[in-house]
Amino acid sequence: MVLRREPTARQVRLGTELRRLREAAGLTAIEAAALLGANRAQMSHIESGLAGVSEERLRRLASHYACTDKEFIEALAAMATDRTRGWWEEYRGLLPTSFLDLSELEHHARFQHHVAVLYVPGLLQTEDYARAVFSDRLPELTYDEMELRIQHRKARQQITIPYKAVIHEAALRIRVSDRTASKAQLARLLELSEADHITLRAIPFDLDGFARASSTMTYVGGPLPKLDTVVRDTPHGSIFVDAEAQLRSYRTRFHMVEAVSLEPDQTRDFIHRLAEEL
Repeated sequence: MVLRREPTARQVRLGTELRRLREAAGLTAIEAAALLGANRAQMSHIESGLAGVSEERLRRLASHYACTDKEFIEALAAMATDRTRGWWEEYRGLLPTSFLDLSELEHHARFQHHVAVLYVPGLLQTEDYARAVFSDRLPELTYDEMELRIQHRKARQQITIPYKAVIHEAALRIRVSDRTASKAQLARLLELSEADHITLRAIPFDLDGFARASSTMTYVGGPLPKLDTVVRDTPHGSIFVDAEAQLRSYRTRFHMVEAVSLEPDQTRDFIHRLAEEL
């Protein structure tokens, strides 16, 4: 069994789901390993994403775990047999792994929902806006590091799936750079809002219910709700949240925020007014 030096978040997620199925079945890692003619260490490697698992072995485990959710099994089998080598691989070793994991997650996503409080979402940023955001990092990025991040972000911005973003007025007003860059960013949002698959909503300062939008979140839809992922940004990279109870909580939170935000047409009018003020 060849071990991976650095499993991707998608490979780790597959292992996590297999571990959850095993635990739900009340089996130990040793008992599960025996079903495959393997040992405990090998089962641990599979469940941590350090080793792959064949479709035949995955289906055998699912059967022994008494998993009857055929859609879920098919989704896991697709993850196990996926050999996609995406465009983000050219950045491996050049950017932090979390950048690549995020790109891979978005590549396989069915939809994406975003709540933004202080910054315009990365997928909607202009180059000047993104450059200003990255320039605020400590320690300061070198020229080459900055350019790699800009190139990577621009490559991620080819949005083809249903995308919803709820953006607070604070994020629309904060000038991460100068007046010109801010005006260009608002114009970019207006342009994107015309796309059929992109829905933008704003939360003005004077709108009630802001407490529900007190933190940024990205909700990424998987092939099934139980394979959705929430991405939380931290100063040290992205954190992926995939526990089912937490997913339900974040899903509910997004719908609550969406419910108190402006309608898309009202949002476009609102952004127009903000741009005219600049």
